Amino acid sequence: MFYCLTGKIIRTDANAVVLDCGGVGFFLNTTLTTSSKVGSKGNTATLYTHLSVKEDALDLYGFIDEAELDFFRLLISVTGVGPKAALSILSLLTPDKLAMCIASGDSKTITKAPGIGPKIAQRIVLELKDKMKSAMPVFASDSFVQEVAAVSSSSNTSQAVEALTALGYAQNEAAAAVSKLDASLSTEELIKKALKALAMNF
Repeated sequence: MFYCLTGKIIRTDANAVVLDCGGVGFFLNTTLTTSSKVGSKGNTATLYTHLSVKEDALDLYGFIDEAELDFFRLLISVTGVGPKAALSILSLLTPDKLAMCIASGDSKTITKAPGIGPKIAQRIVLELKDKMKSAMPVFASDSFVQEVAAVSSSSNTSQAVEALTALGYAQNEAAAAVSKLDASLSTEELIKKALKALAMNF
């Protein structure tokens, strides 16, 4: 029904933005990312929207860009994941980071979102992993897609990622570090080089 709304911001908080569009104030449920980037009261903003229709309510959700909207819709397509849970996840992880978690099987990072338990996180990874290939071009850069492909296409890189996660690194961090290395290297060399790269980031 609504693709996007453009109007003057008349209210913002951590979970919502109200836009004045032609004298009508639209209340949009948002992520922390959107509310932090949308701007301050009085500014003009455009938010991409999703309308949730229920028997007793019409809820409007707004996002700072189409990538966040697309991933919101992917998340609520997962069994047991409602709009509130999707907003919670996207408030913690950007689309790129969440896609990396799903592509690399890192459900643990997803559980850091408030209200998301291990079962739901694992279900998200399970149900969306196969959709990542077709969905990535919508919200991810070419370099990001290459990172995911590099990790998933080599047994050495997969083993290196598993070893790094066993050492305490988040799986998405490990996958990103390993993907930047030469996939022809041995697992041991990949681990050593990735450890050096990860250490430089701290």
